[in-house]
Amino acid sequence: MEPISQRTWVGVDVSKNHWDVAISGSKQGRRFTTDPSGTQQLIAMLMEQKLTHVCLEATGGYEQPLVAALHEHGLYVSVVNPRQVRDFARARGQLAKTDRLDAQIIAEFAAMMQPAPHEKPSKNQVKLRALRARRQQVNGSLVQEKNRLATQPDQDAHRSIEEAIDFYKKQLESLDAQIKQLMQTNPEFQQRLSLLVSVPGVGVTTAAALMADMPELGNLNRREAARLAGLAPINRDSGTLRGKRMIGGGRATVRRGLYMATLVATRHNPVIRAFYQQLLSRGKTKMTALTACMRKLLLILNAILKGNKPWNFTSPS
Repeated sequence: MEPISQRTWVGVDVSKNHWDVAISGSKQGRRFTTDPSGTQQLIAMLMEQKLTHVCLEATGGYEQPLVAALHEHGLYVSVVNPRQVRDFARARGQLAKTDRLDAQIIAEFAAMMQPAPHEKPSKNQVKLRALRARRQQVNGSLVQEKNRLATQPDQDAHRSIEEAIDFYKKQLESLDAQIKQLMQTNPEFQQRLSLLVSVPGVGVTTAAALMADMPELGNLNRREAARLAGLAPINRDSGTLRGKRMIGGGRATVRRGLYMATLVATRHNPVIRAFYQQLLSRGKTKMTALTACMRKLLLILNAILKGNKPWNFTSPS
């Protein structure tokens, strides 16, 4: 890999219809449409630069076609947390906000912070992420319909909501079956799946969440794993003030996937159960103890994948 210092850092502000592009060190920017023609023009412009490294924000899916196109053409690409860029802009005193200025600040952020490039996902990885994302959407709709059911007095409307609930339940069953089949029949996933589900409390759903949303697991150290999942405690101390440690940032989808697994693990995993009870006996709140257990479970899973050995009572954590 070429030295980072030689790269051309490019910021892209992503929206539904346009990509605004800026190059670090240049005040000029360009706009491209998000259709195939605009994508081709953007790629052509980027290929003219020296060792192009593109940085863009995670926008809930609009960035994915561009990321795929950049990977296909062998360009470096990093997808970063929008909050990091906003904090960087505020630190620079950049309060104005337009698409062009946003692209410029992303480029300057990339040049200064030099984020690591994301690896190109395999086709199976892309499919797993798509199925996982759809499952989250369906599950969200199911929760909404159940909430509506509880407050709907009209009998006909009540029946309509029940039909919607049945539909979403069938959708979840179908998606779970597809995800399970993909992971169990694909050599790329089989070994990782068997290692993850060997840990008491971790089922196929949690394993799928980790494999889809945190493929780096097993190649990270303890601090990197906790930080990437947003489970690293953040100090809130300043001067004479001493605040509670907080968690935040990172990948919320990973935390959601770990939450239910950790609840199960506090009852059925001997290591997590003992740790949870120890924290409670020291006066920690249940939520604080549960968060600490989520972090411990994640580190156990990271160590198991790194060592390529299934769970046992002495698995490193």
